[in-house]
Amino acid sequence: MQGSANLNLMIKAARKAGRSLVKDFREVENLQVSSKGPGDFVSKADREAEAIIKEDLRAARPSYGWVGEETGEEEGEDPTRRWIVDPLDGTTNFLHGLPHWAVSIALEHKGEVIAGVVFDAAKDEMYYAEKGLGAFMNETRLRVSGRHKMIESIFATGVPFGGKATLPATLQDLARLMPQCAGVRRWGAASLDLAYVASGRYEGYWERGLNSWDVAAGLILVKEAGGFVSSLREGRTIFESGSVISANNAMFDPLKKVLTEKA
Repeated sequence: MQGSANLNLMIKAARKAGRSLVKDFREVENLQVSSKGPGDFVSKADREAEAIIKEDLRAARPSYGWVGEETGEEEGEDPTRRWIVDPLDGTTNFLHGLPHWAVSIALEHKGEVIAGVVFDAAKDEMYYAEKGLGAFMNETRLRVSGRHKMIESIFATGVPFGGKATLPATLQDLARLMPQCAGVRRWGAASLDLAYVASGRYEGYWERGLNSWDVAAGLILVKEAGGFVSSLREGRTIFESGSVISANNAMFDPLKKVLTEKA
């Protein structure tokens, strides 16, 4: 696929940050780690990866705005465009030596994500998509799963840690869904959960308590692979509600019904 200049820039930045993270991942026990709160950690590697991405993207597109997990939000001279970046999605996996984490970069234009990159550096899987041009993993075009029976479907979610406010609702979701499906996975990286829906590895994914950088790039992957995404809260966007549901076309409505029905 020949992408736009912006997409090529995003892929290049993701690869550069990924190389830095892989180097640190090999020496994970030596990382200097500071706590950001119960169960939520930020590492030296995390901050360095964001600095790499920010330097490359801002140098090439200095007028664009910026939203990064570690450095927060900055307005740009161009109010219609901004980068949305998670330099290390799956930090807890990373710090425990689990090779399931990713670099996530999205480009938003007038409130809509128009390009996204999710790089699984540990597995060398580069997911990318642009509005109207399809979704890909490396050189392979992606399509969502063709499964259409709930009992044959695998879904993914994030199970909140500790005392997070979304834990009770998630436990209710699991109690309703698990008896009806082939399984639920909790792998700890929202961007890769969405990439796996786009690639047909999962039939669907949902989660609450998310930030824009967790899902921005993954959303366009699913849509460009033929899937559906929405908020779990009617009348609120995904970014406003901090919640998402995504699935192939056959499973979207059944999954949403299970997750939103009243107890």
